[in-house]
Amino acid sequence: MSDDSFIREVNEELRQDQLKALWRRYGTMAIAAVGLIILATAAYVGYEYWSTSRANQAGDAFARALELADEGKTDEALAALEEIETSGYGSYPVLARLRAAATLADDGKPEEAVAKYDAVAGDNSVPAAIRDMARLRAALLLVDHGSYTDVATRVEPLTAEGNAMRHTARETLALAAWKEGDRENALALYGQIIDDPQAPAGARQRAEMMSDLIAGSGKPG
Repeated sequence: MSDDSFIREVNEELRQDQLKALWRRYGTMAIAAVGLIILATAAYVGYEYWSTSRANQAGDAFARALELADEGKTDEALAALEEIETSGYGSYPVLARLRAAATLADDGKPEEAVAKYDAVAGDNSVPAAIRDMARLRAALLLVDHGSYTDVATRVEPLTAEGNAMRHTARETLALAAWKEGDRENALALYGQIIDDPQAPAGARQRAEMMSDLIAGSGKPG
């Protein structure tokens, strides 16, 4: 046997001894790590299936509640929406709360509808944009069923520059002001819409029409 062959065999023996030592020291940990990876993967796949299944169930229940409302079965629709509020999944509980408020408004119960919208607006677990929408919907109802103060309490913060809902909020406040005979405030609010280059064309046209109407008439009768 040549010296080179002898050295290679010695090196191979040393490598095998090192591998055996490493396995004795870290083999159990390696098996455990692989097991954890397998379990984590299985858990993730299971969660994805469970999550999708629950979302589909909630979506089907929400669609059925909408059908009941469209069919005029208000009590059944409200009961179905309440069930989704308490046991639904994902965004459906919040959607159910908003739809229940709209259903109550359509059923001639504005006070209950406003209370529902206010509850959503005051829930910090709900996304800010949806809370603002709930404030606006409550304020729109209160134009006819409340006072200017009631409306302002909910939407005045939304009239600030840069707020995406400022045009509708200003229009709602202007209507409430006009309803109470506060012509100057109503004209000022409509003027803000007219002067805002980012205001939608429809909102600007309504503001111009209402400004002309208010300027050419007295207090509402």
